[in-house]
Amino acid sequence: MTETIINTIIILSIIIVLIFSFIVSILYELNYIPHKKYSNKDFNITTYKSEIDKDNDGIDDQTDILNNVRKYISSNPKYKSKYYATGYPDDEFGVCTDVVAFGLRGAGYDLMDLLYKHVKDNRELYNIETIDKNIDFRRVINLDVYFKNTAIVLTTDINKIEEWQGGDIVVFKKHIGIVSDMRNKNGIPFVIHHANPYQVYYEEDILENREDIIGHYRIS
Repeated sequence: MTETIINTIIILSIIIVLIFSFIVSILYELNYIPHKKYSNKDFNITTYKSEIDKDNDGIDDQTDILNNVRKYISSNPKYKSKYYATGYPDDEFGVCTDVVAFGLRGAGYDLMDLLYKHVKDNRELYNIETIDKNIDFRRVINLDVYFKNTAIVLTTDINKIEEWQGGDIVVFKKHIGIVSDMRNKNGIPFVIHHANPYQVYYEEDILENREDIIGHYRIS
């Protein structure tokens, strides 16, 4: 009887450990458990600096974009899709495109105006029936067209780690974010983004789990 009880306890213990390990692995995969971060130096990668300083603040564009993205997410925007007569959200809410828009605006690039002008001059490139300056720049599909035609087009192969730099823009089929200057153990960069209301961290290790990358761009 005692042996039976001991065996039962052992089996139950093993099952509990397996279930716990499974739950932890899922939480880790979904970035609810933070991943260890590495820098460019850990992989002997030279940090890219743009030769352009659009807003003449003494900070190159690449660094400026990344700094302003971090400033934006530090305000802890809540995920909610809304229309704004101001174009840019003026409250506590935002979506994925706003991460990019606020990052660029802080570096001297007003995406709302830039995309509006590009759409007007290149209607054939966009699938837009009625131009709306206040919302068109907050749609992923429009931003991909805009960046593809105005920015530096880079590789979508995440294994070419030296070609991915903090401040770059990464576009997925239905999502967009800014490439972080932090990397995972394989050198793949994290992404600063805003995907849903349940996201715990704005900076996440997601690229290796995505098969829908359609664009990778650099402003200057």
